[in-house]
Amino acid sequence: MSDYKLILPSMGEGVMEATVTNWIKNIGDAIAEDESVVEIATDKVDSDVPSPVAGILKEILIPVDGIAKVGEPIAILTVSGNVDQQESVESTHEVPAQEIKEVAQQIEKEIKVVAQTATNDQYKSDKFYSPLVRSIASEEGISASELDSIQGTGANGRVTKDDIKKYIDQKANGTLPQTVITESIKPVVATPPAAPVTIPSGDDEIIEMDRMRKIIAQNMVQAKQVAPHVTSFVEVDVTNIVLWREKNKKEFEKKHGEKITYMPIFIEAVTKAIQDFPMINVSVDGDNIIKKKNINVGMAAALPSGNLIVPVIKNADQFNLAGLAKQVNDLAVRARNNKLKPTDIQGGTYTITNIGTFGNVLGTPIIPQPQVAILAVGAIVKKPAVIETPTGDVIGIRHKMYLSHAYDHRVVDGALGGMFVKRVAEYLEAFDIQKDI
Repeated sequence: MSDYKLILPSMGEGVMEATVTNWIKNIGDAIAEDESVVEIATDKVDSDVPSPVAGILKEILIPVDGIAKVGEPIAILTVSGNVDQQESVESTHEVPAQEIKEVAQQIEKEIKVVAQTATNDQYKSDKFYSPLVRSIASEEGISASELDSIQGTGANGRVTKDDIKKYIDQKANGTLPQTVITESIKPVVATPPAAPVTIPSGDDEIIEMDRMRKIIAQNMVQAKQVAPHVTSFVEVDVTNIVLWREKNKKEFEKKHGEKITYMPIFIEAVTKAIQDFPMINVSVDGDNIIKKKNINVGMAAALPSGNLIVPVIKNADQFNLAGLAKQVNDLAVRARNNKLKPTDIQGGTYTITNIGTFGNVLGTPIIPQPQVAILAVGAIVKKPAVIETPTGDVIGIRHKMYLSHAYDHRVVDGALGGMFVKRVAEYLEAFDIQKDI
């Protein structure tokens, strides 16, 4: 018998830690190979960690609500025979030698700073700042009020080394966000007004936000603060699409093994329009516009809890309609069953949300950062409409819907935002009613 350390595996780019939400197994329980042991949550998605080996749970190293780091052990298992732990650890979290050296240097620097700041700390604040961040602030002459004004991207909004360096660069280039009034004028941060205090009555029910709802709330507020939103609306005739789907949905499922909804058709039109207007498929980094090479389309999906998540179809332009249907159905099913992986919701470059599912015809969606646009598709309704014919105009019943296109006015002007959504409408209206399945 020997001990085996269960390591928190890599969960995708940018995810460095996770919160333990529930231990599925208790100490002394037998664990089969590839059986889930613990449930975890990141700021992206909930997931679970399976054991790569069979054994007995001997010790739990990270309790519920504790923070686990990627590549570090979270539990110890007793296994029969000898297991090559080193191979397992390396395959799970391989760290380059240069990165190890850089981390060691950073730790050494922080240790020195601790000694310097222990007796004379000019950055006394309710916020936590690491010794390294405090050291950089001191070296660059950043005041305590300025440091408090920096929006952190670390855990719990903590200011990281990259955050403070970005602030220093923006300050030197004169490109600080308008919400920050630097100390040369007055050391004040323009913050949104505090939410009004609500005093519940005796009959009111108080419901605490769950972890995901808190994250959604923070992300939505940040998105509105970062990007000036503008929304354009276009009405589109989707009669051909409705008639084609009604005629072919049974045969489509029989041939491809997938149900055909409207979403794959919408995504197909969006990817074509992005190829026509690639500056919609960008993100903003300070004064730089990053033009994305891949077209990764996110589709907003409601979870059983009522919360919202946005799984992403990577390289959506490379799939035909049947391939898109398979991707859409797979992600939707796994979203409803809380089976999405962190990588499933990363890397989106453009998002579609179907508000028509709830009977809504128009909407003003919020752009998920760091994307610069989002499309809301409304409910399809029958309407009387003017139909042009070779012998004159007639009134007929048509299937109509609205497209609501919200975009970031920092980099997407009205002309581009309006032309893009109009192009999406044109592709939808030009849908071939004789299209092969």
